[in-house]
Amino acid sequence: MAVKGIDMERYARRGHFAYFCAMQYPYVGVTQETEVTDLLAACRERQRSFYLSFLHAAALAADGVPQFRQRIRAGGIVEYSECPTSHIELLEDETYCYCTLRHHMPLEEYYPYAEEARRQCRQRASIEEDAEVESLYFISTLPWLHYSALIQPVAGGDESNPRITWGQYRQDGNGRVSLPVTVLAHHALVDGIHIARFYQNLQEQLRMLARP
Repeated sequence: MAVKGIDMERYARRGHFAYFCAMQYPYVGVTQETEVTDLLAACRERQRSFYLSFLHAAALAADGVPQFRQRIRAGGIVEYSECPTSHIELLEDETYCYCTLRHHMPLEEYYPYAEEARRQCRQRASIEEDAEVESLYFISTLPWLHYSALIQPVAGGDESNPRITWGQYRQDGNGRVSLPVTVLAHHALVDGIHIARFYQNLQEQLRMLARP
């Protein structure tokens, strides 16, 4: 996983960067309904985890937007070549722990790797931050709720990890299945056009996963 610094003198959004960095709450968020009909059917047919399939798709979709791989560091910007995910694993006592996963591997390798990482995470039951925390996408799910809006906690300051959350899926009267997907990002790095590209990438990743 490589990381490079952004030349702020040549950075087209340097004025926007300074403007939003000066704000007390510089974060921008969007929730969009996302159809998963074909992916859900494919996961059931192939006996694959829907959760891991969607997580893999969301991570690749985020990596496809350079601004999602950028982080604020010491008043400047660094950009990672790829970003692992840090997701929440629910524990038996209804608390949770954090589990870090890499996703740049074939799916047939990703599923067993991810399941083993999840098992080890639940054994450790820790919410200690990963050593590579700056690079991570923060992932949460609300499988108990089909929501229309979501407010997420952030530490503020230079914390610029994108947060991606999704909720419970539901079926409409026509048999189509969808779920809400929320993105929260630091506005000093990410604009609406970049969030829109993430959702476009996500739809393409879901289509690819659902193909025979």
